[in-house]
Amino acid sequence: MLTAFARAFKTPDLRKKLLFTLGIVVIYRLGAHIPIPGVDYQNVQTCMNQANSSSGLFGLVNMFSGGALLQITVFALGIMPYITASIILQLLTVVIPRLEALKKEGQAGTAKITQYTRYLTVALAILQGTGLVATARTGALFQGCPVASEIVPDQSIFITITMVITMTAGTCVMMWLGELVTDKGIGNGMSILMFISIAATFPSALWAIKKQGSLADGWIEFGTVILVGLVMVALVVFVEQAQRRIPVQYAKRMIGRRSYGGTSTYIPLKVNQAGVIPVIFASSLLYIPALVAQFAGGDSQWKVWIDDHLTKGNHPIYIATYFLLIVFFAFFYVAISFNPEEVADNMKKYGGFIPGIRAGRPTAEYLSYVLNRITWPGSLYLGLIALVPTMALVGFGANQNFPFGGTSILIIVGVGLETVKQIESQLQQRNYEGFLR
Repeated sequence: MLTAFARAFKTPDLRKKLLFTLGIVVIYRLGAHIPIPGVDYQNVQTCMNQANSSSGLFGLVNMFSGGALLQITVFALGIMPYITASIILQLLTVVIPRLEALKKEGQAGTAKITQYTRYLTVALAILQGTGLVATARTGALFQGCPVASEIVPDQSIFITITMVITMTAGTCVMMWLGELVTDKGIGNGMSILMFISIAATFPSALWAIKKQGSLADGWIEFGTVILVGLVMVALVVFVEQAQRRIPVQYAKRMIGRRSYGGTSTYIPLKVNQAGVIPVIFASSLLYIPALVAQFAGGDSQWKVWIDDHLTKGNHPIYIATYFLLIVFFAFFYVAISFNPEEVADNMKKYGGFIPGIRAGRPTAEYLSYVLNRITWPGSLYLGLIALVPTMALVGFGANQNFPFGGTSILIIVGVGLETVKQIESQLQQRNYEGFLR
C-alpha cells in the first residue's frame, strides 16, 4: 500500500489528484471546528470536558461527523444525511417502478437518482438540524452538565432558523466537496470524507483508554487495544476480500462471418455482500426507542425499562437485540441489492450458463441457494465485529464507539482497500508495459 502511494506521488497527474484530495480534507477538518452562530462555545467545551458524551445517544452521528456534532460546528451533521438519503433511495428503487426504470437507463438515469438524493439530503439535513438545535436548547445534548441548558443563550426564532440554515448549508458544502474529490481527486469523495471523519476520532478515543487504564499507568491497556485493533484489521481485510466465484461460460455465436462468445468468466459473490449497511441500520433502529424515551416526560414503566435495557451497551438484551438486527438486515439488504432472477435472465440473453446448471429458473434458484449459504457467515461476522465495542466497554471501560470495532473499522478498512485499488489501477494504466517487453 505504501509503495502504491509512493509511486503515485512520483507520477505528476496522480500527484495533483492526491494533493487536491488532501486539500479538500484540510478544508473539511477546518469546517468541523468552526462553531455555528448562536452557540456559546465556552459552555460547549465545558460540557465536553466534564462528560464522556461520545458514549451517549448521539455517539454514532458524532463519530460520522468527526466529533463535530457535539461541538455544534458548521459541519455538525457530517455526512450522515447523505448516507441516509442514499440508503433510502436504494431501498425505494426496489419498491417504486419509476426509480427502477431510471436505474436501468444507465448514466442518465443514475444522474437523475443522484439529483433526487441531493434533494432528500437537504430535507434530512433540515430535519436533523432542527432536532439537534432543539436538543441543545433543552440541555439534553449533554446530560449531567450544569451549563447544558446555556449552550444556546438566545433561543429566539431568528437564531434558531439561522442555526438550522447554517448546518444545512454545511451539509450541502460537504456534498459539493465530496463530489469534487470524486471528479478531480482519488477515490469516492463521500467515502473519503467518511473515512476522515472516523479516523479523526481515533487519537482522542485511544488516549482516553490510556488515561482510564490502571496497569503501568494505562500503557498495558493502550498496547492491548492497539494489538486487538491490528488483529481485527487483518480479520476484516481477510473477510472483505473473500468471495465465492461461480463459473460462467458463454456459448459461441456466429453473427455473419464473425464468432462471438466462447469465453469463460465468473460471478464474484462476496461473503460480506451487504457491507457496513446492516450495522448502520441496526444502530439507527436501536437509537429510536432511546430517543423516544429521552424526550418523554415522567418516569413511566416503559421509559425505565428502555433506559435499563436498550441504552446500556453491556446489557444482555441490548447485545442480543443488536446482533439479531444485524443478521436480519444483512439478509434483507442482500435480498434487495442482488436479484438472482435478473442475473439469470441476463446470462440467458447473452448465451451464458453455469456448468452443470440449466439456464433460466434453475440458474436463479442455484444463485439464490449459494447467496443464502454465504450470507450466513457474512452476517454472523458483521454481528461479531459490531459487538467488539461492547466487550471493550466491559473489559477496558471504553465507550460504545470503541475505535477498533463495529462501524468504524469496517468503513475504514473498506474505504482504504477501495482507494488503494483505484490508485493501483491508475498506476497500471499509466505504466503498463504490455505482454512484450
